[in-house]
Amino acid sequence: MVKSTPTMELASFAASLTYERLPPSLQSTLFELMLDYLRVASLGERMPWSRWAGEYVQETSGRRVSPLLFSSQRSDPASAAFLNTVYAGSIDADDTHVGAMLHPGCIVFSSALAIGQSRGISGARVLAAVAAGYEAMIRIALCIQPSHFRRGFQSTATCGVFGAAAAAAALLFPGDARRIAETLGLAASFSGGLVQFFHSGSTVKRIHAAQAARSGVQAALLAEAGFSGPVDILEGQDGFARAYSDQVDFAPLFAGLGSTYRTAEVSIKPHACSARVLAALEAAVDLCREYDLTADDIEAISLGIPRVIQGRLTGNAPASLQSAQMSAPFSVALAISKRIRGEAYALNVDDFEAGLADPAVMRLAALVECVVDEDVERVSTAESVGARLTFTLHDGRQVSRFVAAPKGSASRPYSQADHVARARAELTRRYAPAEVEVLIDAVRTLPQADDSGVLAALLG
Repeated sequence: MVKSTPTMELASFAASLTYERLPPSLQSTLFELMLDYLRVASLGERMPWSRWAGEYVQETSGRRVSPLLFSSQRSDPASAAFLNTVYAGSIDADDTHVGAMLHPGCIVFSSALAIGQSRGISGARVLAAVAAGYEAMIRIALCIQPSHFRRGFQSTATCGVFGAAAAAAALLFPGDARRIAETLGLAASFSGGLVQFFHSGSTVKRIHAAQAARSGVQAALLAEAGFSGPVDILEGQDGFARAYSDQVDFAPLFAGLGSTYRTAEVSIKPHACSARVLAALEAAVDLCREYDLTADDIEAISLGIPRVIQGRLTGNAPASLQSAQMSAPFSVALAISKRIRGEAYALNVDDFEAGLADPAVMRLAALVECVVDEDVERVSTAESVGARLTFTLHDGRQVSRFVAAPKGSASRPYSQADHVARARAELTRRYAPAEVEVLIDAVRTLPQADDSGVLAALLG
């Protein structure tokens, strides 16, 4: 019997997981998450830093066996995981687990596809590996948060290596818990990612997730070549948890593993900003729509927040695009200035960049006073963060909106029809409508595909 330690427990779970064992609801969720992964990657592929990453991969790539998204070109598995994750994980529009403080999908899908498509592995096995990667990444982070974040680490980057490694190793070592644990042990030594960018700006966060994907895939390939890492790397006296946090509780790793899936708690974002500011942004849109308000009507703005975002996501004068996407006051100001009226709205990176250069948006952002609100504190959970937004108008009126959880969170999920429509709207910017329908159907039927590479020809 395998000893029940955190590392071996996760490895045993990944080794034994099959697509058929997943609850039907989670199988459906994986379809939706994959559509969202492709939607966001399509948006992200057009960013300037994606071009930089593509040039880097072109210069450094090895054996060209793994497909690159939206291209007929291929790269080595680690480089493909890196570049595809840049596309999907660099614009802050990708899926997120609020309590774990990370973005799993961009890393886990990219890593599983890099291995699965290069080895001709079936769609069902790739999706089971994806589920294993999501669970590993989320559960490890929940054991060390929020201490991990307070110490200055970004868990998408640090815990992301475990999601990538678990997914890749599950495909390379099916049924072999020991080899998967050794891969996790290797991956831990590649874990890194600091949040100084919150304070100083820079573009490093654009590749945080990508480097985690690369490192996790490399760990699995190194294990295949013969290397090994400590099989007690999570819990060991000098292991990951104690090195990267001040408070460790492994209960979230064990709780319901194999029967309850934390993947179901993942939120889908309507906008390219921090998941913890989405409720505030939604409240701004709703108030402007309900009362037909413009920026000129507003004299003062009060934003009720939970303590968890105070100081980190409450800057009134962001100095960079990345910090603008992480700012609740700026997101509120941008939503007001854009005068969003339709239901199918989405603020993209381009909107945030334009807002930084707009004096009217910056003036509005400066008006926002963030205050800790006990009701917001009470409704904010590991799945979502709420907000209370109050406008004081020039005519003396006050109008307010309380949003307990934003659209796209686990308690207010998008329907599957919403997911299909959102993916279709973006992908038809690249492909003919008939081709998009074939692609969506291929994602839907991926569990029946003998070779997950079926997607490569359609995306290329």
